[in-house]
Amino acid sequence: MLTLYHAPNSRSTTILALLHELGALDAVDIRRVDIPRQDGTGARDPANPHPEGKVPFLTDGEDWVRERGAIVAYLCERFPEAGLAPMPGDPLRGRFLSWLAYYQGVMEPVVVGQMMGIEHPAFYATFRDTACMAARLTEALSAGPYLLGETYSAADLLLYSPFAWFPQMCPDVPVIRDWVARCAQRPAHDWAQAQDAGGSA
Repeated sequence: MLTLYHAPNSRSTTILALLHELGALDAVDIRRVDIPRQDGTGARDPANPHPEGKVPFLTDGEDWVRERGAIVAYLCERFPEAGLAPMPGDPLRGRFLSWLAYYQGVMEPVVVGQMMGIEHPAFYATFRDTACMAARLTEALSAGPYLLGETYSAADLLLYSPFAWFPQMCPDVPVIRDWVARCAQRPAHDWAQAQDAGGSA
């Protein structure tokens, strides 16, 4: 059986929302674990098999998946009937996978760097800067309400997530702010937040 190791109010909340979107809650064992927090609370949980004690971490029998982009792709392929990702052969498949990789390799480092006040030419050359990130999002969202056009996908769920957690980090661009608001209005967003607040999943 699939098992998700999840810590409330963390990066794994995105995967909790994804499971709701996929209609896969009954097919996945959600195990709450503790993690060290930025404020000094929490601790590494021996019940969490992630090699660094982080979340999310997904196991599937003897196999495992870590990093949110990979977990999103894996779960969407396991539950294709939900229609949250273009499957192999779909003309939007490459764009979907590119957005997942863009989040991990560009967007999250840029947002975290902004939060930390990092300003360095090598950082910008490697990961880009906030203006470049905003330009890529604006280009995509100018063609439709979602990253792949007219249809909401798991790429939207992943990429809007940092701006839902840290609204002050969201670029002050109307098309991006409207997109974040649309994504946050989906029932899975409120459901995941309620699960984390209520202490159960």
